[in-house]
Amino acid sequence: MKQSPMSTRVNLSNIAIVLHRPSYPENIGASARAACNMGISRLIVVDPRDCDLTRILKMATHFAVDVVETMEVFEDLQTALAPFQYVVGTTARVGSRRPTTSDPGKLAERLVPISQKNRVALLFGPESSGLTNAELGLCQAVVTIPTAGFTSINLAQAIMVLCYEVFLASMESVEGFVPRLAARHELEDMYEELKNTFINISFINPENPDYWMQHIRRVFSRIDMRARDVRMIRGICRQIEWYGSRRKTEK
Repeated sequence: MKQSPMSTRVNLSNIAIVLHRPSYPENIGASARAACNMGISRLIVVDPRDCDLTRILKMATHFAVDVVETMEVFEDLQTALAPFQYVVGTTARVGSRRPTTSDPGKLAERLVPISQKNRVALLFGPESSGLTNAELGLCQAVVTIPTAGFTSINLAQAIMVLCYEVFLASMESVEGFVPRLAARHELEDMYEELKNTFINISFINPENPDYWMQHIRRVFSRIDMRARDVRMIRGICRQIEWYGSRRKTEK
């Protein structure tokens, strides 16, 4: 007899807020409070300009002190994202190179099955400039928060909006299943190997390979890649390299 899909809810323990290069300690504290209000307890800060704990705690208040005390600080973004299987980037700017969803609620629903077996990072960029195209290239999904005109909103407000939608998704059951996906560090190793292989076979321009790899990243970001898929792609790359070197020696 065919079984129906399991009804699940967002697993908040697998959700983390990642602040990339925040400028002000107060914004870190307000972000911690917003995450805590919505049941998210993991906060990661990457390369902060100022990490004054006193100023952070002033805005976090006693309610979110536990979130601040367990806050993780990293020097670079790739290291911070390495353990995550799914990364959601946020941006206020849209365009052909920034395919986004403007419905945070639908994104939160998408996270319901993903969060069951995968660590999810909600990534926010610097207050003044946001995430770059290269940084958004590290994400499997990109979301923008629709506004009535002025597109830029406060960092903590953006976090509250997105966390609120995720919190709602943690209260309502949704049917679906997503297996454990490849971690960010596994994907980055794959992309590096793909880049080297594509350069060697003259598939991409060696003068600016990262530009061409953005298109490759977008293709793979549409696929829920598992660790075994990554191993297969890397195996294909090694086979191509081996065949290429063999052809050279035969000439």
